[in-house]
Amino acid sequence: MEIITKTSELEAACLDLAKADFITIDTEFLREKTFWPKLCLIQLASPDRALIVDPLAKGIDLSSFFTLMADESVLKVFHAARQDLEIVFHLGDLIPKPIFDSQVAAMVLGYGDSIAYDALVNKITGNHIDKTSRFTDWSRRPLTDQQLNYALADVTHLRDVYLELSGQLESQGRATWLNEEMAILEARETYDIHPDDAWKRLRNRMRKPQDLAILQRLAAWRENLARERNVPRGRILKDDALYEVAQQKPRDHGALGRLRTIPKGWERSELGGSLMIALNAAYEIPKEDWPEIKRHKPAPEGTAAASDMLRVLLKTIVEQEGVAAKVIASGDDLDKIAAKGEEATVAALSGWRRELFGDKAIKLINGELALKFADKRVQVIES
Repeated sequence: MEIITKTSELEAACLDLAKADFITIDTEFLREKTFWPKLCLIQLASPDRALIVDPLAKGIDLSSFFTLMADESVLKVFHAARQDLEIVFHLGDLIPKPIFDSQVAAMVLGYGDSIAYDALVNKITGNHIDKTSRFTDWSRRPLTDQQLNYALADVTHLRDVYLELSGQLESQGRATWLNEEMAILEARETYDIHPDDAWKRLRNRMRKPQDLAILQRLAAWRENLARERNVPRGRILKDDALYEVAQQKPRDHGALGRLRTIPKGWERSELGGSLMIALNAAYEIPKEDWPEIKRHKPAPEGTAAASDMLRVLLKTIVEQEGVAAKVIASGDDLDKIAAKGEEATVAALSGWRRELFGDKAIKLINGELALKFADKRVQVIES
């Protein structure tokens, strides 16, 4: 097993890996106690080489790894790539390109919704991955051979998975479908979330414009502090507390401390003082700058029945075409199509999804397509 702990070793290895048409990549990290994930291992493999990089090794410089990630002549293959890409973006200020996500590819090819790596490996190669090391504390040293072998398997089997899936995509004419999905993963804005947009992560329970304006400021305050201190957002203040503060609008430390969701004595802490400063600034937001509260209009009559029919149509198509339903449309997407038709802003009405499902969905709700049950299955009948 090749384990790299020195900068010179990593530089040589990355130069060698850069000669390959594709490399497989995985990372092991911890983030339970931090805002930013703590990178603990990097696993890399080309068709003829596999290695582990120890980013916690004393003095190691990862610059050559980031240079490899930026090399657009090499395809980077991941499984469930988003968190791995987030780590590379945070530490290297770049998004690896081009990429191939085997989990997304598997959905496009009908292997199921968000299939796990071990299940996909078993389906394609017949190999079973020993998951006993799954919950390892990857920051501890030394790691056992069993743990390292488990980590390395995340990229060695991925080579065979990639070759099989890429071949299926080409033979079925679905390679361009995957390209649309990879464009989202390769977009910088997917990972570069501005603190002012942090409130969008929260479920909007606000019914008054001023309450929402205050919540937006509080979420940005918490986001900035969590990033600065590198702690989880909840270590600054829990979500429920943000909602209660925004609605109750305490004017002093005493009123803040009497709120149900505020820990005892927290209002007298440094964080409590910082919150009151942010809160008082939020109170000064002019009424004309308060955000608009979007009122949900009652769905048109018949929407529920149309949604049910769209679900049947989707299930029928995914079974016929061998595509995971999740990658085409969510339940919420179907409800929007049922209510708004062509005006629904959903992915299912654009690109390859429209060709596969969206056009039929519009025809169904316009009465230009029917569903028929015959020979023990649902059939799509176009007029």
